[in-house]
Amino acid sequence: QVQLVESGGGSVQAGGSLRLSCAASTLDIYCMYWFRQAPGKGREALAAINNWGRTSYADSVKGRFTISKDSNENTLYLQMSSLKPDDTAMYYCAADSKVERCYYNEYDTLSYWGQGTQVTVSS
Repeated sequence: QVQLVESGGGSVQAGGSLRLSCAASTLDIYCMYWFRQAPGKGREALAAINNWGRTSYADSVKGRFTISKDSNENTLYLQMSSLKPDDTAMYYCAADSKVERCYYNEYDTLSYWGQGTQVTVSS
């Protein structure tokens, strides 16, 4: 069982930056992800990182968001910059070791999810 706890959300003006954290009970897991869900919209996969540090991103965030992890701290991060009002959503981290390939939008169901952290971007 892997516990995931997100933090770092908040309110920011357009163009600003935030760094989300996801404290994990272990990072000894193959693939970790960041997702978001805006009100009235479906869940959107944003980024993934495998246990060797290889990353992948959705086009909507590529070049603005960076996924990373600190194995010493057992923490996954999402550095977000050049934020837009459209980035307003609840952000979730997730993890699984059973996916065939660790890629941001290649998964079926994921085993472990955090509770989410809210990000609000004002214009």
